[in-house]
This record gives sequence, C-alpha cells and structure tokens, in this order.
Amino acid sequence: MAVISSLRSFAVNKVVTQAAFSAARAYTTQFTTLKNRLNEILPAHAETVKKIRKEHGDLKLGDVTVGMAYGGMRGIKGMITETSVLDAEEGIRFRGHSIPECQEKLPKYQGSGEEPLPEGLLHLLFTGELPTQAEADEITAGLMERADVPTWVEDLIKCFPEGTHPMTELSMAILALQKESKFAAGYASGVDKSKYWELAFEDSMNLIAKLPRVAALIYRKNFKNGDYIPVDKSLDWSGNFAKMLGFDDPNFHECMRMYLTIHSDHEGGNVSAHTTHLVGSALSDPYLSLSAGMNGLAGPLHGLANQEVLRFLKKIVNDLGEGWENVDEPELEEACWNHLKSGQVIPGYGHAVLRKTDPRYTCQRHFALKHLGSDPLFHLVAKLYDVVPRVLTDHGKTANPWPNVDAHSGVLLQYYGLVEEDYYTVLFGVSRALGVLPSLVISRAAGLPIERPKSLSTEGILKIINNQK
Repeated sequence: MAVISSLRSFAVNKVVTQAAFSAARAYTTQFTTLKNRLNEILPAHAETVKKIRKEHGDLKLGDVTVGMAYGGMRGIKGMITETSVLDAEEGIRFRGHSIPECQEKLPKYQGSGEEPLPEGLLHLLFTGELPTQAEADEITAGLMERADVPTWVEDLIKCFPEGTHPMTELSMAILALQKESKFAAGYASGVDKSKYWELAFEDSMNLIAKLPRVAALIYRKNFKNGDYIPVDKSLDWSGNFAKMLGFDDPNFHECMRMYLTIHSDHEGGNVSAHTTHLVGSALSDPYLSLSAGMNGLAGPLHGLANQEVLRFLKKIVNDLGEGWENVDEPELEEACWNHLKSGQVIPGYGHAVLRKTDPRYTCQRHFALKHLGSDPLFHLVAKLYDVVPRVLTDHGKTANPWPNVDAHSGVLLQYYGLVEEDYYTVLFGVSRALGVLPSLVISRAAGLPIERPKSLSTEGILKIINNQK
C-alpha cells in the first residue's frame, strides 16, 4: 500500500514538481569546450561515413557461418563502434589508447592523483583526443553542477519494495528521469535531424551527471537503512560517488576512479553496449536506451559475473577450511577440479573475444599490489591466477583460460568495505554509461539507421544445407 500511495502522490503532483525542477535547470556550465570540439568533429565524421557507405557499401567484411548464427553471432562483423576496439591478443583500446597508456596520459584528480579521471576518458571517447587537465576539469564542473536528481526520482527509489534487486531499481530510476529528455521533446517538436546529436549529448551528460546520485541512493536505501549522504560538489565525479556511498578513504576514491574508467567501454558487441545501440537506433532517447542496456548488464552472463566470482572465492575458502590463507598450489588445484567436476564453472576466467589475460585484470592487480598489502583474499586471487589457467587448459572446454576483469574487481571492493555483492553490477552500470552514451551521440551525428538484421529459421538453415549437397 505504501508503494501505491507514493506512486499516486507522484502522479498527482508530477506537473507541479516537473515545472519547479525544470525552472532550476539553468546550468551555468555547458561543457562548452567539449561541445565546440564536437561541433567541429562530428559533421566531418558524418560526411566520412556517408562517403564510405556510398562508395564502398558493397565491400564484404567477412563471411557468416551457421556456427556464428547459432553461436550468439560471435565473430560476425556487423556493427560500427567508434569509441573502443577489442583485440583478441592485446585487449581493449579506448580510441586507440591501451589501458596502461590511459593511466599514464589521462588527467588525474587535482592534477596529481594516482589514477585517471573518468571525466578525461569521457572526453577521449567523445572526441578521440586526449584532454588537457583544464578540459577534464571543465567536464567535472559540468557534471557536478548537474549531479542532483529530481525529488520524484528520490521518492521513487525510496518506495521500492524491500528485496527489489539494485539493478532493477537502477533501470527504473533511469526511466523515471526520462521525462526530462531533451531528445524526446525535440523529436516530438519536429527538430531537424542535424540537431539529433546535440539533444542526445545533453541527455547523455545529464544522465552521466546524475547516475552517481541515483546509484548512491539505491545503495544507502538497501544497505544502510536509508541514511543518505548529500552530493559534495567540491569533489570530482568518482570522489563524490564514493563519498555518497559512505567512503572517505582517499585510496578508495582512487580505486573508484580506476574502476569506473576501466569498466566504461568494451567495444560495441557486448550485451549492454549492443542493447543501448539497438534501442537508440529506433531513435529512442538516451534514457530509454541506457535503461535497456542496464537490463542487459544485469544478466548473469554479463554484468553479474563479478559477484559470481566473489561467491566462488568464498566457496573455495569454505571448501579449503581452516588455514586456507596458506593453501599451496596442489591443494588449490584440487579444489578447482572438484568445483568443475561438480558441474559448475569457474567464473572470472575466459572471454568471448580475448585470448590472453585481460589488461583490466592486470590494471586492478597492480592497484592491489600497491594498496592491499597482505590481504588474504587478494593473495588467494593471485594464487588462482597461477592455477586456474592450467586447470582450464587441461579441462579442455575453454578457448581462453586467462582471467578477465571480473576475476579481481570484487576483491578490491571487499577490501575497502563495500561488501554487498548484489550492488556490484550497479557500479558497473554507472561506469558503462561513460562508453555507451558517447557511442549513442556519435551514431546520431552519423545518421546511422535503425538496426534490423535478417534472421533465419532452423528450417531455412536445413534448406540451405540440403541445396548444397
């Protein structure tokens, strides 16, 4: 009844609330430098795309096999993503820059931090250019000015029934923000197509600005008895997020900067990126598109994998029993084999594209070596790195036996006290917005059409097979 009452109140007062909130949206910071650069870059990009489609539209990019069609379309080259490219041997490159290069070259917090600012990465993903400290700081200022969320969204989050998964709450909260969409309003009023990207940009920056507040409200409501912490606009995007979660340790703030940077983008074919792109191709606004992407991220085979890794680690600890901190390789190898023989998989290892250790894993490992010291769970993860690839290779059912990003992230969060596993995918979602939303803006600028691949039935496949005999 409380939920129904809250929603009725929301419906009765929404017009007045919306008018009041809209009146407060006279932002002084407009991301001027970034938007001016996009005004220079995106029209030229659109012309390049137009020319390629006209002159080389019939050029074949590869063959499609029956195995690809049934196997989740893996290996099919069938979509365009400008922000990042994933190489099977090298890992992810953000606009041509590897993770180590980004850690070295992107601006840091107050110019002297340890980890790159996600705000700098956002500039890189949008433009393909490494930002200056001033350019990254301007993005920080703009995001922080827009960091507050409407009262109706806060009220909605607070009235979700107990037991609602945090990812469900995140998706619904993003949809609640949608009535502020500049893109939806512009499309409804008949705005020229050439302005689509600008409206998508405004929606995207507003969403990115507000996601930490939304996510922090979800965390404090579910796990801290509704003891909410206000926005601190003196901090950067990641630092404010960490503080609203309830963490003041500067090292955890650096951990969040690293975490939110490396989880941001991973090419366009993964479920969350592809879903956001697919829904956006129908000219659904960024709010609708991102919410759809978050629903994909919530799946156990995608964003939930990091919490599955942590549960696996706890199971291994339980199986090893007292003295697990001093386990040797033969004992750990036996525990891994027992886990596999019970019909379960070892999460955090293997990847649909990668064929070597995920550089995002390596990045987190380097952070742990500097900050986690003698933490026993970190050392268990390190020992598994020496054992699991060998076990999976002997097992013979994994194309890539090396660790991916999920094999390490949960241990870092546990160390700093963020122990609520069901929340981990929300962190992933906040980060993933940094990658998929710039892609959405670029797609609107390029005038990419609605996505509509051709599907076949098994009967149709059999006919093709029989015709070749």
